[in-house]
Amino acid sequence: MKIKEIVSALERFAPLPLQDGFDNAGLQIGLTDAEATGALLCLDVTEAVLDEAIALGFNLVIAHHPLIFKGYKSITGRDYVERCILKAIKNDLVIYAAHTNLDNAPGGVNFKIAEKIGLKNVRVLEAKENALVKLVTFVPSAQAEEVRKALFSAGCGCIGNYDSCSYNQEGEGTFRAQEGTHPFCGKTGELHTEKEVRIETVLPAYRKAGAVKALVSAHPYEEPAFDIYPLQNTWSQAGAGVIGELEAPETESEFLKRIKKIFEVECLRHNKLTGREIQTVALCGGAGAFLMPLAIRNRADVFITGEIKYHDYFGHESDILLAEIGHYESEQYTKEIFYTIIRDLFPNFAVQLTKVNTNPIKYM
Repeated sequence: MKIKEIVSALERFAPLPLQDGFDNAGLQIGLTDAEATGALLCLDVTEAVLDEAIALGFNLVIAHHPLIFKGYKSITGRDYVERCILKAIKNDLVIYAAHTNLDNAPGGVNFKIAEKIGLKNVRVLEAKENALVKLVTFVPSAQAEEVRKALFSAGCGCIGNYDSCSYNQEGEGTFRAQEGTHPFCGKTGELHTEKEVRIETVLPAYRKAGAVKALVSAHPYEEPAFDIYPLQNTWSQAGAGVIGELEAPETESEFLKRIKKIFEVECLRHNKLTGREIQTVALCGGAGAFLMPLAIRNRADVFITGEIKYHDYFGHESDILLAEIGHYESEQYTKEIFYTIIRDLFPNFAVQLTKVNTNPIKYM
């Protein structure tokens, strides 16, 4: 099995176009045409992680945080990133990262955190905007169902928790086939009228190329007509952070103690306790404090994230309980997502979670 097959599986789950503009997710180092000998899964790429992969005989390292964020004019080993680059190239290691694309993906990082906490009715807190398009095409009535199925298989027609969504309107289309054409219906040189169905469906913008390919393949016309319109709708299935509910309310102290245990937090920071009950929980792994206003607006009882700035704690005692559990601690279970994706598709492939704790922050 080639490394590119594993990369393809990861990108089907967390497509690269879902990453934020500042990010550098995707292939970092190496050639994906190589045969995969095993995959080591980690949160951060460090020299110790690469040494572990080499010792295991694995040639693929999959991380949540990209090793490379900026451009380099020289690679001399002056910092840990450059040393990792040199070590990876020298030992034919491939390094791949799924970062904010995995944060924003349905079932991604924040959904995993919600699962660990035991939340129900989990939904995206800040849905992606300007990420959807509408595809419209015109198909002979007898072939409309076949084309619809092809579009749905290509990722079209998903709205919230519904799939196979489309709007269909009957009408008549006209065309005249010119010399050198091979019309599906009608005769060359004659104006033809055909009973057609106008099919409208929505899709993520990044799936546009695949949808058009599926449309052209399934459509009976030699040159099918179609339109693609950008939409301003939010995409509720993808985006930053999540919000959900506990099965039963807990006191603030009970909840914080449970979070501390689940995420193995050595120092959990929070604002003043007010005696409120905790049931609605908003969260975002990593540096998610930017979602605090949305958590308050959605009437969450608590907001959990990896990092909160000092001044962000002020003025919210009556609004919400804030819980800062550490960047590493909040995202450590990302490795389990990678593991599940790979093991489900390639059950006999060697895959292992790193034994290296890459958290650079220590506590006394």
